[in-house]
Amino acid sequence: ARVFRHVSPAFAEDPLRILRVARFSARFTDFHIAPETLALMRHMVALGEVDHLVAERVWQEFARGLMESHPSRMIRALRECGALAHILPELERLFGVPQPARHHPEIDSGEHVLMVIDQAASMSLPLAARWACLLHDLGKADTPADILPHHYGHEAKSAEHAREVSERLRAPTDCRDLAVMLAREHGILGQADILRPETMVKVLERCDALRRPERFLLMLEAATADHLGRGGQDGSRRDWHPSLRWRAAVGAIRAVDAGAIARACADKSQIPAAVHAARVAAVRALARPQQEAADAPGRDGIG
Repeated sequence: ARVFRHVSPAFAEDPLRILRVARFSARFTDFHIAPETLALMRHMVALGEVDHLVAERVWQEFARGLMESHPSRMIRALRECGALAHILPELERLFGVPQPARHHPEIDSGEHVLMVIDQAASMSLPLAARWACLLHDLGKADTPADILPHHYGHEAKSAEHAREVSERLRAPTDCRDLAVMLAREHGILGQADILRPETMVKVLERCDALRRPERFLLMLEAATADHLGRGGQDGSRRDWHPSLRWRAAVGAIRAVDAGAIARACADKSQIPAAVHAARVAAVRALARPQQEAADAPGRDGIG
């Protein structure tokens, strides 16, 4: 009948089963939870059963649920029985928080996160990226009411919450670090077309893109899911232009021969500044062919 239904009162003996029902909801998308089972889950939550779950077991179920085809259904099931407010209250607080309709036709911050994690799943992103997508906007729940629906500077608070949640649930280091980095940087990543080369290089250096380019590129994939995971977007698209700009910048700074620059510096104390300047010049050079193409005769229909 495509219904999740408990078959014994023993279901109530282990609150982890609440998370398993939610995880199964993310896998079997045409199933629904039986009313009597949902009522039992709510009763267990009301009794405080989920407050005593071991963090490692919670993480295991969350991680498996995020890797299903529609992870948003796991979150919806946890909200429906009231468990999300106990397990991940930082995420629960996002629901009902408005965003500017111009950029977020879905309006609700919590709904946006659910759209983003489903987009990440459709892109077959790994667990670290899906976890980062889940936590990237947590700071929006702290926005003062008098400036809503805008969320100026929410990234710093989001990064703080992403770290706290990841550590509380004992998330692996790679998941924690990517979640913190995406939360901190996702606002500036979308501004690639207007950033100065100096600023782009500072972001790349701050994110350790030279030593860990794979992690930075994975963050770009998660940021793409963030961009596409909203109302009015074609979720099948993968060509988010700022991501292409950042990828080109990563390639440009990695092509800089820091060793040659160091050998050419008579004053060794100037090596870091010289290397940084060379990276900025490399990123600046990326814009020249694009600008020349834009200025070419006939580009705008006249010539």
